[in-house]
Amino acid sequence: MVLSPPDIKESDLRAWKLVAAFKKRVAKARAKVAGHPSWANPQRRLLEDDYLCLYLLGLANPVVRTMRGLCAASHLGRVQEEVCSRSVSLGSFSEAQHLIDPALLEKVFQDLTQEMPGRDQAGRRWLIQDSSLFNALPRMHWALWRRQGKTQAQVRLHLSLDKVDESPARARITTGRGCERAAWEREVRRGDGYVADRYYSENYQLLQRLDQKGVAFVVRLRETAVMAVAEELPYAEADRKARVVDDAWVRLGCKARCRIGRLRLVRVQAAKETLLLLTNLGPEELSAAQVALLYQERWKVELFFRWIKYILDCRHWLAESAPGAEIQLYLALIAGLILHLYSGQKPNRRMMELLQWYGLGMATLEEVEAGLAREKLRQEARAKKS
Repeated sequence: MVLSPPDIKESDLRAWKLVAAFKKRVAKARAKVAGHPSWANPQRRLLEDDYLCLYLLGLANPVVRTMRGLCAASHLGRVQEEVCSRSVSLGSFSEAQHLIDPALLEKVFQDLTQEMPGRDQAGRRWLIQDSSLFNALPRMHWALWRRQGKTQAQVRLHLSLDKVDESPARARITTGRGCERAAWEREVRRGDGYVADRYYSENYQLLQRLDQKGVAFVVRLRETAVMAVAEELPYAEADRKARVVDDAWVRLGCKARCRIGRLRLVRVQAAKETLLLLTNLGPEELSAAQVALLYQERWKVELFFRWIKYILDCRHWLAESAPGAEIQLYLALIAGLILHLYSGQKPNRRMMELLQWYGLGMATLEEVEAGLAREKLRQEARAKKS
């Protein structure tokens, strides 16, 4: 779904105004999240906003990609005027990551998700749940995860993606060892619906707890799962067109005393395999065809992870501590949401390049508007063909 963007103004598009919009939201969040007392020290020369805005500029700017580059850019007059109040040394920039509470950026992120158009839509809200790993440096010992041929250090981003506008709704950042199911359970809210892959269905007790909390789900079940059919359900012609081959209430578990309450299993014949889709919603609320179509939407979260890694290019760590990595990923999500608000959708590569050319002064406002319109028409044409 492509949302209509707000009226674009020249002041909205410049990278400097992206930073200004961020500053306003940080000021609002700071009223609810206490900062480190060190920031109040009158002898401190680097301010909290200076550090965060310079960091954000590094994520949104196509020229600067390293901590040294950001510190060098902080000597420029316009950067000091619009982004940070003074030049920043490498030592000060590195130290600041240990003084920022990631909860501040988490609050900014949560506030931004509420600004997205359509978030007050009626009916159940469907989210796509998954996580992705970001490679860390070997010297980031806190992120060491496993040894498979060589030692691996990774950071994990747990994400709930809104199915309608394809923007992040909830996020949690852990080391690579962080349990995906545990992070999911901490984020769920009554009345929401979730779409997830096989890993999330392996804990049957978790599924039962979610059902008791009033959380709906459509998750893929592993082919090795043991179940007992409680009741076969009829399915209509629309279900057959969606390649549904079976619909039934089942009980999961190999032993009767360990089985959980009944859940609904929909079998869908895909091109190469049969998908076992599990849900706690009955056919009166969700038909078998709708179950199949909902699961097809799961790939949107994979596309978002690719976007944040390769389009926003959030793969080079500007800070190497655990709080620093958390700060960087939250800032990437925040930058993505602000860009989404300005353009009306998640910008693709061509849109990002156009916005960056404008920020560098190489494109006019009229060219940006025309370019964004062309890209949206191309996307709509591709969607109609598919």
